[in-house]
Amino acid sequence: MNVRRLIPAAALAGAVVLGSTALTGCSAGSAAGGGKDGRIAVTASFYPLQFLAEQIGRDHVSVSSLTKPGTEPHDLEITPRQTGRLGQSDVIVYLKGLQPAVDEAVAQAGVKNVVDAAALTELEAHGPSGHGHAPEGADGHAEDHAGGHDHDHGGEGGKDPHVWLDPVKYAEIAKGVGAALEKADPGHAADYRKNTDDLTGRLAALDAEFKAGLANSASKTFITTHAAFGYLAERYGLDQEGISGVDPESEPSPARMKELQELARKENVSTVFFETLASDKTAKALAGDTGLKTDVLDPLEGITDTSQGADYFEVMRSNLKNLQKALGSK
Repeated sequence: MNVRRLIPAAALAGAVVLGSTALTGCSAGSAAGGGKDGRIAVTASFYPLQFLAEQIGRDHVSVSSLTKPGTEPHDLEITPRQTGRLGQSDVIVYLKGLQPAVDEAVAQAGVKNVVDAAALTELEAHGPSGHGHAPEGADGHAEDHAGGHDHDHGGEGGKDPHVWLDPVKYAEIAKGVGAALEKADPGHAADYRKNTDDLTGRLAALDAEFKAGLANSASKTFITTHAAFGYLAERYGLDQEGISGVDPESEPSPARMKELQELARKENVSTVFFETLASDKTAKALAGDTGLKTDVLDPLEGITDTSQGADYFEVMRSNLKNLQKALGSK
């Protein structure tokens, strides 16, 4: 099992500075007033970053998301009109490498106040198997478990973008977003700082809940259709086995399905997890072949009517409950 390499405080501080450097060219006077009722107009690329901006900005910001509820964020396409509206933002918060269309639109928007969440924490490579790097074949290259599909879909340089599913990494991003809002709107800096502290405190409590809740599990292995939980698995000492890779729509090969059937028997896996925004076809097929149950493990890429909660914290606690049930936690 790999041991997570923690980010030193100095490195984190540097990342926060990197995330907010672009804000130095905009004064408080030019930033304020772009949103509704004189609030800062913040555009987030998808739900996890929208949630951070809303929680930290509160009454001082007007937040919109490029990814509407029910849309799979990896496949988002942006119209020229949306790009034009994006250019009217006071602050843009996105995660470079997750959504190619967003990356292109941000580059074209010409907005000075841009925060890249990927620069605020350390991204890692996670394959469909395990909680660290993708397994390697005899030739030293990562094995292809999905019949030729790209497991690095959505991540820059082959890195897994799903950092928000680790409360510790999500808190690092929250600090960077808070610093960006302080820079854009220094008149309300004290409020942003307080809200950031409140949010990171709640995330620390959530981290403690996961640590305690998963500490005494009968099994450490879980199977999921979408290999989005590499950071979560690594943080809490679990082993993720993805039917597909980071791309939720990639099709697994017959060899991968057979491998998972054998692993399920060997590791006493009880449940195959699927998500709300992608097809559950492969999860149900694997479960049917192996006599396993199915349940939801939500990657929190968007909140919909079928989500297991109203916000990030509620869905994460539902994920914890479902993992405890599947892993036999005491």
